[in-house]
Amino acid sequence: MTTPRLTGAFAGLAASAMLLPAAASAKPVSVPQAQAAQKPVITLSGSTSVAPLASKLIKGYLKQYKGRAKFKLLQGGSDVGIADVAADRVSIGMSSRDGKGGDPGGIVFNKIARDAICLSTNANNKVANLSQQQVQAIFSGQVRDWGQVPGATTTGPINLVVRTAASGTQDAFQKLFMGSAKIASSAATKASNGLVASSVKSDPNAIGYLSYAFTKGLNDVGYQGTECSLRTAKAGTYPGSRNFWMVTRGKPGVGSPVQKFIYWIQNSNRAAKITASEWVPLK
Repeated sequence: MTTPRLTGAFAGLAASAMLLPAAASAKPVSVPQAQAAQKPVITLSGSTSVAPLASKLIKGYLKQYKGRAKFKLLQGGSDVGIADVAADRVSIGMSSRDGKGGDPGGIVFNKIARDAICLSTNANNKVANLSQQQVQAIFSGQVRDWGQVPGATTTGPINLVVRTAASGTQDAFQKLFMGSAKIASSAATKASNGLVASSVKSDPNAIGYLSYAFTKGLNDVGYQGTECSLRTAKAGTYPGSRNFWMVTRGKPGVGSPVQKFIYWIQNSNRAAKITASEWVPLK
């Protein structure tokens, strides 16, 4: 996403000041309060799964609190967001995976929502359900042809589409679907949910996994007998659900711009309504 950058040009002010009489140059200048106090800038980077939700929440927040802050929204993957906030390069790191032992010290994971990871095939391949054992066999490369998959409506080689190592979705998929099984090295790796969705849409033999919000136009495959849907994710019955986080460098100070924003996400009815459109809110 391209974000606008503000620039200022004050060349010529010094020269103009030299033309003023001494008395005039000493006269105090009144600066409007709105200009004197610049809006704080909250910068976010990280998860491509969390980014669409964050974008909607930012719009809702600014609609309710006009002029409270400015936002810059970047992406890059969960690991990038976590590294960025730990190094103080951004205000908030977006993560679609839980914290783990190798994360930098001094960071705090603030839960903002829950999400469903869906197994998705091309719209013309109407696979209805896969067990965990079947998922592991397919993504590890043990089962390589759709003719070996019950319910598949296509035949031919299975083309795996997966996420890069920096992805929180990849981390969650490994834990929730693969367990100790390893993904086949032949799988095509993509840097975002959108790229996975595009690949699966254009390839009749593809299968991938992605955040529920990106599954439009694809065939969502049930997992362990439960459909991947907003309803089952909200009910807590879908086994492929995971948390969404906004990660901060330490606990945000009370009254700080970041603390106000995250508190609003976690507690306001407006934020819950926005989240409920494609994700599972906290309340």
